[in-house]
Amino acid sequence: MSQYDDVWLVIPAYNEGEVIADVVENARKTFPNIVVVDDGSSDGSAEHIMTTGAHLVRHPVNLGQGAALQTGLSYALAQPGAQYFATFDADGQHQTADVEKMVAVLRAGTADVVLGSRFIEQSEQVPMIKRVVLRTAAAVSPTARKLKLTDSHNGLRVINREAASQLRITMNGMAHASEIVGLLAKSSLRVVEVPVDILYTDYSRAKGQSLINGVNILFDISLRERGRR
Repeated sequence: MSQYDDVWLVIPAYNEGEVIADVVENARKTFPNIVVVDDGSSDGSAEHIMTTGAHLVRHPVNLGQGAALQTGLSYALAQPGAQYFATFDADGQHQTADVEKMVAVLRAGTADVVLGSRFIEQSEQVPMIKRVVLRTAAAVSPTARKLKLTDSHNGLRVINREAASQLRITMNGMAHASEIVGLLAKSSLRVVEVPVDILYTDYSRAKGQSLINGVNILFDISLRERGRR
């Protein structure tokens, strides 16, 4: 038995065969319940995942991280005893110690959603171009401003069962992060940010969002918000 038997980590993975087994095995030292959604990988990621003891769900084709997260959350919600759900990156950037801290906030009953932030405390570890993109995204997004977020595109989130049941992610690509913030801003869910440490390795830097991807996200979200008017 583990004190985290009621917590599920949801990990979307696309062509992460180089690191995914190590990431999952390290996370399972603390969190026994993990579902990895292999989003149409072509590099043998699924075979690596199957050696770890994690639950594996496979998309036959690549649908994008948003779709993988929705699949993983739906799977985890269906598991007996599941009460808390963490979205966790497959590239080794996220730390299980941060998830523990975020789960503790939810257990205290003061929030329904805990979002990780790279900018509440130290932000020097964030690459400069990424820092500019992320701060710009938070500054120009009406929903991020409504929630008073400092980091609207951090993939490390921990949510309770009520929040997970309300989420319906429809944007399949990377713009799902802005969509999630928008959904939270329209809800009555209690949202807080906590500082987290992101580990930027050469591998994760190569896999991360470029400046042009960040601009594309902002463009996609601006069109989406205009369409709702």
